[in-house]
Amino acid sequence: MRCPRCQADNREGARFCRECGALFGVICSSCGASVQAGSKFCDSCGTPLAAAPRPEPERPRPDGPQAASAEDVVEVAGPSKGPAEAERRQLTVLFCDLVGSTQLSGQLDPEDLRAVVRADQEAAAAVIHQYAGHIAQYLGDGLLVYFGYPTAHEDDARRAVHTGLGIVEAVADLNTRLMGQYAVELAVRLGIHTGPVVVGVMGGGERHEHLALGETPNIAARLEALAPANAVVISPVTARLVRVTFALEDAGTHTLKGIAEPMTITRVRGLLATPSPDEEFVTPAVPALHRHLSSPSRSSSPRVPSRSVLI
Repeated sequence: MRCPRCQADNREGARFCRECGALFGVICSSCGASVQAGSKFCDSCGTPLAAAPRPEPERPRPDGPQAASAEDVVEVAGPSKGPAEAERRQLTVLFCDLVGSTQLSGQLDPEDLRAVVRADQEAAAAVIHQYAGHIAQYLGDGLLVYFGYPTAHEDDARRAVHTGLGIVEAVADLNTRLMGQYAVELAVRLGIHTGPVVVGVMGGGERHEHLALGETPNIAARLEALAPANAVVISPVTARLVRVTFALEDAGTHTLKGIAEPMTITRVRGLLATPSPDEEFVTPAVPALHRHLSSPSRSSSPRVPSRSVLI
């Protein structure tokens, strides 16, 4: 299939253009089905969909339709520093927060607290970078992370869940040092949701940020608040996208503050013993783009027998 924006050839069934990241379709937030871009209703369950913009026409280039300019590379690689139009995207959003941070602040001197929180954030950032996530904000002792912006991947949901499990393990390793140096141990909780957003420049004066707006970040934040210590909790939409790769456990139906309908949430227990063949598409960040993540040298997520899948 040909991308309507950059005219690049893509495989049939692709959801994003491999060259410019343009979205070919959206995911229904109710049933998780892939829906053609521009549809008003899901053709699987009939749920109304938010209106999606038509693909942008390709800009003329002096050296032909496939000649890439430096400006094009900047637009695909990341957000610009100047004003930009808002962009509709399908994102997987991850919220990560420290458990018991208020109690921690009472135990430690402010300078020690800063050192501990920075160590936690650095450990998390290393994992996020490995799976090509984008840290949108540092929220005190927490993190807001996007998968699908500024660069989209077909496996963004799986990258997010790999990241969540990796952060839990990284913090466990970090605790060995923190216990000896500060006599404290950290715990984290993470929430992940996949859905439509609009990304654009927010803020005023000299401070501006590229932030995703919509229900998707709100749901991810509510899920994080429900997660047990050192656990990753995901929404039904994300669960459908990763169930062939991870062992999932039903965590019950909950009413999320500000969300109209109750939601059945899922806890991620680890990698399946025999992941889907599609797992080869989940790769660490450049330059090792084609290395299989299930190899012992790259995958830190615990593997769980296939019979542990409960959804």
